[in-house]
Amino acid sequence: MEEIIVIIDDEFKGLLPALDKETFASLEANIIDNGCRDPLVLWGGILIDGYNRYEICEKNGIAFKTVEKEFDSREEVMIWMISNQVSRRNMNPRQLSYFRGLHYRMEKIIVTNASGKNQWNLVDGHNAHQPKMLGTAAKLSEQYKVNEKTIRFDAKASEATDAIGNVSPIAKSKILSEEVKIDKKVLEALASATEDEIAEVAAQIEDGTYKKKTQEAPATTEPNKPVDSAIARLQPLSAAISGISDTLGVDLRSITSESDRTKLKAALRAHIDMLERLYESI
Repeated sequence: MEEIIVIIDDEFKGLLPALDKETFASLEANIIDNGCRDPLVLWGGILIDGYNRYEICEKNGIAFKTVEKEFDSREEVMIWMISNQVSRRNMNPRQLSYFRGLHYRMEKIIVTNASGKNQWNLVDGHNAHQPKMLGTAAKLSEQYKVNEKTIRFDAKASEATDAIGNVSPIAKSKILSEEVKIDKKVLEALASATEDEIAEVAAQIEDGTYKKKTQEAPATTEPNKPVDSAIARLQPLSAAISGISDTLGVDLRSITSESDRTKLKAALRAHIDMLERLYESI
């Protein structure tokens, strides 16, 4: 049998959330017992889906199959990978926000001509009979069931997350895993920060001092403004609840039958668990 050559692209691999040790061990045990049943997905030989399966198969000498998909650009590949991840419903609110924002940024890169417009952006005599296409934010707001402002907000936050990741992949991983709580508004502001400011935040996140600094921040607020201080402390909580709500909306969209009680209960249970973990963290 001809050997299958699989190319690993660091940017594509870094796009995917890492599995926790328990989940990875469970997947490995399943593949060892049953083989690799799902084919790895390649684009021109580059692996774009199945990194964990590939690692497990290579480690244990297990055969695997591959399937090739065609895309016109890296941005289209990343959009496919994002959509694939979201459909699997295994993301926390921060990861979901990041992928929505990254999806928006990739869509904005893909253009069909030098002006950055496609044939349906403008209505003229040649295409007046065609409906005008939705803008990027409007299209994604429908896809992810959030408002356009949230999509644009996510884009800025994901841009800052990537900037932090360029300095420290460990810091980026801590943000996306929610090991470190960093408010989305803070991330949005960091999107326009200097390289030195980005590097400072990345270093604090990586060495574990960022959380301590944010917890101490309320002590610097003016003592005669308790309401403002309370609101400032509640902002991260509000953002987390909003993210959980957004995730639930995505999950409920995947349930096509009103009578599918099992899927409905599973979706609600997963998000109740998120809220309970949030409650315990307060």
